[in-house]
Amino acid sequence: MIRLTGTRRDVTQVSGGRDRPNKPSEYPPGRTLKKLLDTCLSSAGVHMESANGQRGRDGGSLRRSPLDVIMNQIRRKRSFTDRKPLGRFLSRSSSQTGIPEDGTPETREDKGGQSSGDSERHMGWGGVSVFLQRLGKKSDSRNLSLGHCDLTATDLLELASLLQFLPQLEEVDVSWNELIGGSLAALTSHLQQVSGIRTLRICSCRLNADDVTALGDSLGSVPLLEILDLSWNSGVGGGALQGLLGKLQPALRELHLVACQLTAADAAVLGGVVAALPRLSLLDVSCNPQLSQEVDVGGFKQLASSLSHTTNLTTLRLQACGLTADGLYALGGSLRYLPSVRELDLSCNKQLSGGLSRLTCHLSHVTHLESLDLHLCCLSLSDLEQLIQVLPSLTSLTELDISSNQEAGGVVRPLVSALPVRQMRRLPLNSCSLNEESFTALALVVPNLRSVDVSWCKVVGGRLSLLLDSLKPSIILELRLSSCDLITDDLHHLASASRRGFLSSLRVLDLSYNGSVGDEGWSALFSAGGLGSLEDVDVSLRPSSSARCSAWLPSLLRALPRSAALARLALQRWTVGLEERRQLEFILRKRSVLLEWDQDGGELRGTEPEE
Repeated sequence: MIRLTGTRRDVTQVSGGRDRPNKPSEYPPGRTLKKLLDTCLSSAGVHMESANGQRGRDGGSLRRSPLDVIMNQIRRKRSFTDRKPLGRFLSRSSSQTGIPEDGTPETREDKGGQSSGDSERHMGWGGVSVFLQRLGKKSDSRNLSLGHCDLTATDLLELASLLQFLPQLEEVDVSWNELIGGSLAALTSHLQQVSGIRTLRICSCRLNADDVTALGDSLGSVPLLEILDLSWNSGVGGGALQGLLGKLQPALRELHLVACQLTAADAAVLGGVVAALPRLSLLDVSCNPQLSQEVDVGGFKQLASSLSHTTNLTTLRLQACGLTADGLYALGGSLRYLPSVRELDLSCNKQLSGGLSRLTCHLSHVTHLESLDLHLCCLSLSDLEQLIQVLPSLTSLTELDISSNQEAGGVVRPLVSALPVRQMRRLPLNSCSLNEESFTALALVVPNLRSVDVSWCKVVGGRLSLLLDSLKPSIILELRLSSCDLITDDLHHLASASRRGFLSSLRVLDLSYNGSVGDEGWSALFSAGGLGSLEDVDVSLRPSSSARCSAWLPSLLRALPRSAALARLALQRWTVGLEERRQLEFILRKRSVLLEWDQDGGELRGTEPEE
């Protein structure tokens, strides 16, 4: 019990945290009201003078009630942060009045010293992050990659509203979102907010003519754009390309229009487009089979003529464009004005057969040509002979692809003699009907090749050592031997080359469709070691066959820990015991390796253990 005495005050007992008078209060009504208010203020940690300013006996201190003294003792035991603010009792909440609870004046800057503009940008970036997280993408202020996100028109509107918070954006990719077709204007109308973008990819989005027009109208707001990719949009062809005429900015370096169903009329429009792009270095209009039709009418001929103005062009891709001998003649006339071209892709144009001479007479002017692709062009023996004659003038050539041309198998020896062998890096001859003589000639160029592909050439079976003995250590990166009738001895030679370190840099190994290899051959290969750089391995069997792999699977399992770079393993049509299957799946799942197997049931074909 604590007993206190004061003027006109009764003795007060404090027990259990409660104030309890000994007898009824004799305070006048005014003092009772003050007592109630004093109690509230004291619980808030605030002192208040009496109404009449009455002083104590010492004449210096303010007169306090017994309750003041008690509450003061309680306050001393409480931390400052635990006290309740005055505004909670005397006024509305600080959030309503705008007065901070700590009593300090509020300014336009927050506690971190950020201005309101910085705060808005911070909140805006938060909105960008939330938007990207919802789509399963990571936040990047410079690269906005939203491919395969199933974006809708509503998403496009939300994205457009967030562009203002991405002032450093340089790359935008909304490819493979087919639901945004017809609503591209929602995005392009805000491109001025990201005027610094350099790459814009809108592939396979079902764009229509209105989308292309809207894009063309907005290109003036992105003067730094260097790469534009509208591939796999069939709506770009058929006249819609007109919406880009005169709209592309001079800074553009790459234009991709793959599989856009461009017609001969579009080719004429495209000619006008590229003629106004002095810095254009790459043009890819592959997979537009109608592009070069009706050459005499002027469509493709006008495009080919316009190419002569793109003096900085280094890469020209015309794969599967329906090129004919007349189209080659029109193209060849421009090549003499394009000495800077380094990559020329004319593959998959089967109508070139018999007309390659229309081009080869101009190839000698392309002195910097490094890569020439003529695979699957049905080249005749005459075409190949014309090509061989011009090869000595192509002193910079490092890649030549004449694969999938049956006649090529008979000219490998003169072909190799005409090539700059020491600088060749790639010479695929798959599906070329190689014979023993041509296979032997190929061994002369193999030592310098980074990629060797002789798939579907049956002559390789039993003779693989001829190629392997020509290899240099740690040079080859890709070895493709699919459907080559390999035998067990061939795999032993491959294992020997691996042990000696000749395959230490190999990344791709394709041994699929070689069912004649015995279990000993597979075991020897996977036990040899020296394949630590492998990223892709394919040992699948033909669709019509199957075999058990229990004999050599343990060797593969032991080799997997040494293959740290492995990303894909194909074992289709191989059968395996249930326990072995679970063991393999566990190892590969832990490594995040893509395991390809038969699609029936979605897993490796497993067999019950034999009794």
